[in-house]
Amino acid sequence: MAVGASPGSWPHDPATATTPRARGAAGVRRLAAGARDLTELDARSSVCRACPRLVAWREEVAVTRRRAHAEEEYWGRPAPGFGDERAHLVVVGLAPAAHGANRTGRVFTGDRSGDWIFAALHRAGYANQPTSTHAGDGLRLDGARVVAAVRCAPPGNAPTPAERATCAGWLQRELTLLRPTTTVVLALGGIAWQAAFASMAALGWTVPRPRPSFGHGAEAVVRTPDGRQVPVLASYHVSQQNTFTGRLTEAMLDDVLARCRAYRPPASGAAGPLVP
Repeated sequence: MAVGASPGSWPHDPATATTPRARGAAGVRRLAAGARDLTELDARSSVCRACPRLVAWREEVAVTRRRAHAEEEYWGRPAPGFGDERAHLVVVGLAPAAHGANRTGRVFTGDRSGDWIFAALHRAGYANQPTSTHAGDGLRLDGARVVAAVRCAPPGNAPTPAERATCAGWLQRELTLLRPTTTVVLALGGIAWQAAFASMAALGWTVPRPRPSFGHGAEAVVRTPDGRQVPVLASYHVSQQNTFTGRLTEAMLDDVLARCRAYRPPASGAAGPLVP
């Protein structure tokens, strides 16, 4: 029996009791390809049960919980993408945190990584507030969408290659639906960098060969099937391992986001930051 939030029970839950569920890699590919828009894609990805190890782990965490959150109900499901459905900036991360998005139901929300990325998106003018604490907190993104290469919290923050490959169908469909407005992609960490290029190549986008090496501030250009050039930028991941040690600083993250902002089409909004 599934453990976690019942579809339709969470604030802004995209799914309902009738949302179809993928139970294997083929199901992910079929349901992702058949999603007509991001709302339908979010619903379908949020109830996915394709990877038995990830399903078991996310649901175990939702039951055992962390002492600090013992009285809270956990989302306990995959974390769909979040943000502007006409985003020009697509931010790709690795996976939800066990006591972050697996608890709150929103990607990069409820842990220190989320504190960093949403505060930076606010400073860059993409978010209406600097914090993201739960799915009903009023956060909005303008011009940006945040997605994960793997939608379930993996044990040890380490999805297997097979799990990454299975989940790729969701990312590929998300990139396809966002393609008309995407002008830049930001990958947070090496796995997200690899996943972004792999998904683009699978979709028929022209990617550099050999694949560009990951490093903070790295930049490469891909070409979409309709001939547009889209830069892909890299940042160290906003993990505590990087932020606590100073490997990634606020200034470094702000610099990368400023470079992303420079690719924002003039008609998509004002240059100044949003305010609550």
